[in-house]
Amino acid sequence: MSGAALRYTLPRWRVTRWLADAGPDVPAEIRAALIASLFGTLPIFAGGVINSLAVSFLIAWRIPTLPFQLWCVFEVLCCLARLFVLINARRRAERGEPTWTDTYLLLGVAWAAGIGAGTFLSLTSGDWVVATLACLSAAAMVGGICFRNFGAPRMAGVMIGLTLGPCCFATLFASEPIMLITFMQIPLYLFSMTVAAYKLNGMLISTMRAERENAFHARHDMLTGLSNRAGLTRAFETRFGSASAPHGLALIYLDLDGFKSVNDTHGHPAGDALLQLVAERLRGLVRSSDLAARIGGDEFVVLSEQTERVQLQRIGERLVAEISEPYELDSGHRLHIGASVGIALAPEHGTDMNALMVAADAALYQAKSRGKSLCVIASQRAVIDGQGAGNRPLLH
Repeated sequence: MSGAALRYTLPRWRVTRWLADAGPDVPAEIRAALIASLFGTLPIFAGGVINSLAVSFLIAWRIPTLPFQLWCVFEVLCCLARLFVLINARRRAERGEPTWTDTYLLLGVAWAAGIGAGTFLSLTSGDWVVATLACLSAAAMVGGICFRNFGAPRMAGVMIGLTLGPCCFATLFASEPIMLITFMQIPLYLFSMTVAAYKLNGMLISTMRAERENAFHARHDMLTGLSNRAGLTRAFETRFGSASAPHGLALIYLDLDGFKSVNDTHGHPAGDALLQLVAERLRGLVRSSDLAARIGGDEFVVLSEQTERVQLQRIGERLVAEISEPYELDSGHRLHIGASVGIALAPEHGTDMNALMVAADAALYQAKSRGKSLCVIASQRAVIDGQGAGNRPLLH
C-alpha cells in the first residue's frame, strides 16, 4: 500500500472526520495507515486527472459556451490544487510535519462534484457526442474512486454519488422518457459500489489487524506479555543504534532463585502463573521509558536509559527486594522465590546485545555465587572475559 510508511495527519474538521471514518473500534495506528492509503495509488490519481482535464477541454472546445468554459477552468484549478496538496503532503509527511489532510479530502469531493456537474451540462446540451463522452468519463471515474478511496468508504460513496447522481436529474430535462430508468440504475449502482468499498475496507482492516497481531506476537512473550528476545534486540538497536538515541543504556539481567523447585513441587501451571505475577510486578517497577522482557525460562531483562551506577545499584536492589516478596496464587498457594540481578552498561561493556548479555551474565553469576538475592554491576573484567568467550550464546 503506497504511502503506508509515511504518517499523514488525521482529519480534524468535523465533516472530514465523518468522511474518513473507518468505523468503530479501529486502532489509531490502523486509522493512520488508512489515511495514508488515500494519498497513495498515484497512477490512478494521474489517470483520473488526465481524463477529466481532457474530457472537459474537448467538450468546452466543441461547445464553447460560458457554462462549459467555466467547467473546464474549474477542472484545471481543482486538479492543480489537488496535485499541489498531494505533493506538499507527501513531503511534509516525509519530514514528520502536519499535513493538509482536511483540504485534500475536500478537494477530492469537489473534484467529484465537478465531474458530476460537467456530466449534467453535457446531458442537457442536446449534443449526443458530448453526452456520450461525459457519461463514459464519469462511469470510468467510479472504478478509480472506489479503488483509491476504500480506506474511507463513506468518502468513496459520497464521491460516487456526486459523480453519477447528476445523470439522474439530467434525464428530467431530456425528451426521452426511457432515460428515466437511470433513477433505478444509478442508485443501485451507487449502492453496490459503496457496499464494495465497505467490504474492501473491512478486508483491509482485518488484514492490518492480523499483521499488527502477528508483529506483536513476534516480539512479545505469549505467557507474560512482556517483550521477548527479538523485541529486546530490536529495542536495543533502535535506542542505541540511531543518532537520536541516548548516549548510553543499561541492561539489567534478572534471574529467579528457587523457581525450579516451584515447578517440581507445584507443577508447571503454578510455575506459569508465578511467571505472570513476576512480570506484572516487574511492569510496575520499571519506568515508562524502560523496556521489560522475558527472554526464556525464569530470566528477565530490563533495558533502561539510566546509566548512573549508584542509581542502577538502587534499581537492582529494589528489583531484588520487590520480586522476592511472597506471591499468592489463585489456587491458594503462597510461594516464595528470590531474585539475582546482573547489570551491564553500553557502551562501557559492549555496543551490541551479545556483548552486553555476556557481561551481565558474568555479573549475575557473581551475584549468585555470593549467596543470591544480590545485585552486581559488571566490572571491566567482564568485558575482557566476554571478548575471550568468542561466540558465546546470548543466554546461559
